[in-house]
Amino acid sequence: MLKTIAAVVFICSQAFLVRADLKSELTALGVGAVFPGDSVYTSDAKPYNLRFDFKPAAITFPNTPADVSQIVQIAGKYAHKVAPRGGGHSYISNGVGGMDNSIIADMSHFKSIVVHTNNDTATIETGNRLGDIALALFQYGRGMPHGACPYVGIGGHANFGGFGFISRSWGLTLDVVEAIDLVLANGTITTVSATQNPDLYWAMRGSGSSFGITTAIHVRTFSAPASGIIALDTWYLNLEQAVRALSSFQDFAHNTVTLPSYFGGEFVVNAGPSPGLLSITFFSGFWGPPNQYNSTLAPWKNSMPFPPNTTSYSQGNYIESLSARFGGAPLDTSLGPDNTDTFYVKSLIVPQVTISDEGAQVGISDKAWRALFQYLINEQPNLPVDWFIEVELWGGQNSAINAVPQASTAFAYRDLLWTLQMYSYTPNHQPPYPDAGFAFNDGMANSIIHNMPNGWNYGAYTNYVDNRLDDWQRLYYANHYPALQALKSRYDPSDTFSFPTSIELL
Repeated sequence: MLKTIAAVVFICSQAFLVRADLKSELTALGVGAVFPGDSVYTSDAKPYNLRFDFKPAAITFPNTPADVSQIVQIAGKYAHKVAPRGGGHSYISNGVGGMDNSIIADMSHFKSIVVHTNNDTATIETGNRLGDIALALFQYGRGMPHGACPYVGIGGHANFGGFGFISRSWGLTLDVVEAIDLVLANGTITTVSATQNPDLYWAMRGSGSSFGITTAIHVRTFSAPASGIIALDTWYLNLEQAVRALSSFQDFAHNTVTLPSYFGGEFVVNAGPSPGLLSITFFSGFWGPPNQYNSTLAPWKNSMPFPPNTTSYSQGNYIESLSARFGGAPLDTSLGPDNTDTFYVKSLIVPQVTISDEGAQVGISDKAWRALFQYLINEQPNLPVDWFIEVELWGGQNSAINAVPQASTAFAYRDLLWTLQMYSYTPNHQPPYPDAGFAFNDGMANSIIHNMPNGWNYGAYTNYVDNRLDDWQRLYYANHYPALQALKSRYDPSDTFSFPTSIELL
């Protein structure tokens, strides 16, 4: 008995010593390390999605790539996983580890943005957020493709995709990344590009967080358009009208050979003002000649059963259009704090055309749209969550996203029409998130999946990451997954960069 007690005491003391040594080494780096029990630990560990409450072993604030390298090596020494945090907007809280006991490298001190006017590129450190990047580039009359929320960090955004309304013209964020500065699992500081470590360059553009911590990206920029239009048209539609609206638009986008790439947008589906109705908003962006906007959309809008119930239209320069896309709020993230939410998301990536025994189907079938909309109408009266669906136009004629060869990056989908984000959240944005919310989101996705032709080759989008997703390896990475596993086993054999949907070792 005394031997047993002694053994327990020995084991506990060893655990304490390891913890003390870890704390000592991280503290000695001078990177502002925060540990459980510190006065700021709870606030520093707070996630964007309050559905999660992970407890990191330490949160560090490196200043240089050398600091990041030391943090990674110390974490490896004590068998801790490491996670970077840029904007912290991971839907499953990977920015605080995606699990307990990780060591976090908070990249908020990596704020440099250098615009290279000689070759229209920029070097952007990964502590920057999208709004601040847009403002910095616009000072030089430049822009790049990225999402709408100013507070999203560039690191994860560029690692996994990066869609905005202008992406049909400029591509995804990862498509304009020409080189990446990163720290590998063994602490090596390196740069990857088409000519340096091209295998890692391929993997980083689509699954980057599994392979290293990005400290900076080198991107191609574009001349900012002279003007931009942001418009919202909302209809309150019954079941069949809603089906027709989406079905006719996907035919319009797929078949209109003159559809300009500088036109983009999404549908936002929400509960209507009365039972049996859905709110269907078309949220559009247009960066071509302003006098062409109405004529571009007219063939589809003329097919609608009646004029929009509400409309909103904003025209300005490029940076003003980005602000309008975010509801008119400032892009400068220093002007106010970020928000949090308590939510769950499912996503679907929809091929442009599906060939089956039933023939060629553009986008989502009428049967599947009808099943989804009927489900929403039926479920709405008793839901414990609020919700919306974004039906984002990634494809259609002349889309730059689909022009990129499928094999050229680890992002696996290059023949798509839509990406759907099905988002539900607690009405007060606070936890707990109810179990019924998960069932509701599952039902939204299944309403489509179960009503599409057999063999429908759909996927899911990693920036709308889902920790409950079955078969995520195939749905996120498709035929790229085996190659990614081989690279993971080569560059991170100890699985240092690990989170719920990180690439698995062979």
